[in-house]
Amino acid sequence: MTKILAIIIFSLFSLTTYGQTKMRSIDELINNTDPGWQLVKGWIDSAKNKVEILPVDTSKAKDALYKIQVTTRSPMGAIVYMTGGLLVDNGWIRILGSGSDKLRRSLPEWNKGKGFKDFGHPTPYLLIADDAMGGFFILNGGGLGNDLGKVYYLGPDNLEYEPLDLSYTDFLNFCFNNNLDKFYEGYRWANWKLDLLKLEGDKVFSFFPYLWSEQGKDINKVSRKEVPIEEHYKLTLEFRKQLGLDLEK
Repeated sequence: MTKILAIIIFSLFSLTTYGQTKMRSIDELINNTDPGWQLVKGWIDSAKNKVEILPVDTSKAKDALYKIQVTTRSPMGAIVYMTGGLLVDNGWIRILGSGSDKLRRSLPEWNKGKGFKDFGHPTPYLLIADDAMGGFFILNGGGLGNDLGKVYYLGPDNLEYEPLDLSYTDFLNFCFNNNLDKFYEGYRWANWKLDLLKLEGDKVFSFFPYLWSEQGKDINKVSRKEVPIEEHYKLTLEFRKQLGLDLEK
């Protein structure tokens, strides 16, 4: 696991230090001798939580892998290359891959203009997954703290970047096997499972009063509607600025 983590960190975040570098070819990124998918598929098969593997389009997968510049030996590269993404707990958590009908965003395309300026540019952080209530799981590339390669959670309840002390591999294990009801305790309203069935993978629930406000503390007493995740992400960052949480930006 340590070796795999080192591969992911080097592949993604060496760009942060050295600036834009020459993009590796798709042939250099595809590892047929020691593919990471065998590991990931094994974890999924033994997962305690329901995990849906979204179908992959080969041409889109190659394009996404090239743009994200991660080898398929790593779990992240394997998910990008072998899946359109992963839906955990009936789609409550969406782990980004190369895009599919149920989850149209690919990992690199979703991060362009967010986690990095353009493909091959420095990567201060990487948005790797999100959830139905509008929370974002973010892999730190140096832009969130000194714990390089660790996952943070930006939740709608407090708008803070919360360190989870998880590597990307640890995060997969968290999604596959952790008690998600406990992690989201207080934020799963009555009939949330029925509402989730109608939610598209590129939308999230938006709540009013906002969950971070004093009036929005009871999830069962706020109103909710479906909004595009792009809109929600921009609003989240705007609220952080308004509340003085991003003064440096």
